[in-house]
Amino acid sequence: MASPVATHHESGLTLVELIIVVAIVAVLASAALPIARFQVKREKERELRRDLWQMRDAIDHYKDAADKGAFMTKADSMNYPPDLESLVNGVDVQGKKVKFLRRIPIDPMTGTAEWGLRSNQDDPDSDSFGGQNVFDVHSKSNGTGLDGTKYSTW
Repeated sequence: MASPVATHHESGLTLVELIIVVAIVAVLASAALPIARFQVKREKERELRRDLWQMRDAIDHYKDAADKGAFMTKADSMNYPPDLESLVNGVDVQGKKVKFLRRIPIDPMTGTAEWGLRSNQDDPDSDSFGGQNVFDVHSKSNGTGLDGTKYSTW
C-alpha cells in the first residue's frame, strides 16, 4: 500500500491580492465621492427653492388678506408684512389669530434662519433692506448653484 502524500493548502489572500483589492476599492470610492457631493448640493438647492416658495407664498397670502381689509397695516407698507416674524406670529382677524407661516425656515446654504429681505421701495439689485416692508426674500449665501446662478438671486 502506498502511503498517502499529505498536501496542505492554506486559504487566504496574498499580499499582492490584498493590495489589488484595496486599490480597486480606492478607485471606486474616489469616483463615488463627486457624485455624492453633487447629490447633496442638489438636495440643498431643492430645499432652498421650497423654502423660498413657502415664504413668498406666505407674503402673498398676507398681502391678499390685507388688501381685502381683513386687518389693518401701516399706510406706507402697501399691505406687505413688516417682517418675517409677523407671518409666524400672525395677525388678529375678527378675533382670531391668523398665521401665515408655521416657522421661519433655516437657509440650507447658510445654516441659519437669517434671510435677505427686500422691500418694494428697495432697488431690485440692492443688497440692503430698507425696512419698510417685506416684499421679497432671498438667501444670504454667496454660493453659486448648479445652474450657474447665485443663490442670492433666486
